[in-house]
Amino acid sequence: MKRIYFTILISTIVLLGACKKELVEDSRSEVTDNYISTPDGIQAAVNAAYSLQRAYWGTELGANLSVTGTDEYTAGSDADRDFNAYNANLNPVKGNFTTAWTNFYQGINACNAVINRAPDVTMDATLKTTRVAEARFLRAQFYFMLVQMWGPVHITLTETKGAVTTAKRSPVAEVYKVITDDLDYAITNLPTTTANYGRAIKPAAQHLAAKVYLTKAGITNDQADYTKAADLAKAVITGYSYKLLDNFADIFAQGAGERNTETIYSVQYSNNLLTNGDGNTLHLYFIFNYDLQPGMQRDLAGGRPYKRYKPTAFTLNTLYNHQTDGRFDATFKRTYFCNKAGTYTINGHAVNMKLGDTAVFFPDVELTAAQIATKNYSVYPPSKVTEALYPTLTKYLDPTRTDANATSGARDFILYRLGETYLIAAEALLMSGKPDEALTYINTLRRRAAKKGITDAATALNKTAMEVTSAQLNLDFILDERARELNGEHQRWFDLVRTKQLVNRVKLYNSLGAPNVKDIHMLRPIPQTQIDRTDGGASAFPQNPGY
Repeated sequence: MKRIYFTILISTIVLLGACKKELVEDSRSEVTDNYISTPDGIQAAVNAAYSLQRAYWGTELGANLSVTGTDEYTAGSDADRDFNAYNANLNPVKGNFTTAWTNFYQGINACNAVINRAPDVTMDATLKTTRVAEARFLRAQFYFMLVQMWGPVHITLTETKGAVTTAKRSPVAEVYKVITDDLDYAITNLPTTTANYGRAIKPAAQHLAAKVYLTKAGITNDQADYTKAADLAKAVITGYSYKLLDNFADIFAQGAGERNTETIYSVQYSNNLLTNGDGNTLHLYFIFNYDLQPGMQRDLAGGRPYKRYKPTAFTLNTLYNHQTDGRFDATFKRTYFCNKAGTYTINGHAVNMKLGDTAVFFPDVELTAAQIATKNYSVYPPSKVTEALYPTLTKYLDPTRTDANATSGARDFILYRLGETYLIAAEALLMSGKPDEALTYINTLRRRAAKKGITDAATALNKTAMEVTSAQLNLDFILDERARELNGEHQRWFDLVRTKQLVNRVKLYNSLGAPNVKDIHMLRPIPQTQIDRTDGGASAFPQNPGY
């Protein structure tokens, strides 16, 4: 008998570690069917749904489906090039599509189990309502990912316990109705704060809803949806104690710094080998082989280089104003210091390199051969950047790993943060015909991003220089601002699809993807296994056009 992908996944018991006041998972035990219908089982099932976020956010799969193949990133030398090249291998049997589809539906089924069973479970009424609200928040998040990537998808709002072979693709409008209904419930019933860090709270639901309405409006051009997106985003900005950090780099300070006044909601990782699974592995994928350079060896600070994603020339050379915008140097590591002393031949002459000396530098301007020859370190100006040599994205580096070769990382994945809330408000207001109001959010964010000068007066000048006028503000500018602010944060493919700029931007700024990218790539292919395992096959569950 054929079996569809909507099968139950409550495969782990997850326990709430009250002593640590955070979400903690224990994968040693299995959640049984009867257990879910108990107070502890309801909480365990909610936590299981939380754990399924880690199947996408903080993984190579998630980055393949969001980061590469855009104007921000192209393929590094060891990448799966299909996602960037938009070639014939980007098809319905591609494993990442099947895995993502399966995991999102498993998460939905875990949420359905909680939502369906909770009314019959005797437990504290307030706690029950909160856990159901969390499940509906998570279900909305999973469906939002599905509808953005695949368009019309199957809607299931009841728990699946066994084999199911019937399914249909529901219209996009119906999927969004499920999402907005869930988020309305979550906003009404979630607390504004939580003692158990990592659980959903009301401002996280409002942020997600703002993005949902912004994305939905991009499909329908419904001004009411743009208004809702702006109002929800403004409610997060003004209704709570969140504030932009003064120093952009501090957003990504690991450890205690991860829980800052700008972070609204994060996917949780830890150093606990029992509960962390494969961990956050994004620290691996944005690094070049620095350890093969003279004066360098692999270390914890530099990371283990997998060379999956290389910043495009547009990202490195055009996107940022390197004189006034501090986000470029806060986002990319361009200088490496010697951690392996010795005598090396560099630029045609012998160099006695000491620990701490500059070993590698990526200048942001071209240098002549004569200028390079005078340097006592390896120099790679823009013309010498390749798929194997490029500045490193620093947002995910994880020096807390057990050793330099360890792949499992403990850094939380920041999913919603206030910087993006400002950008959602600005885009929604701009599209609502309110550019002057939109400008206040853009300029607040840009002033925060100004490069720190050697004096307070120099910093003030940079802040002023970062401001733009309403005449400069359009959708292209906001797309660029999102790239400057959210670079590498699993956002870009979705941003380009939402604004219908994927094909245009890839053709302009991604030479590997430019020859093949087409409008069909605004959706992902339905996994072939889903079609094959549905009664009626492609006639009952049709493939997206062009695949």
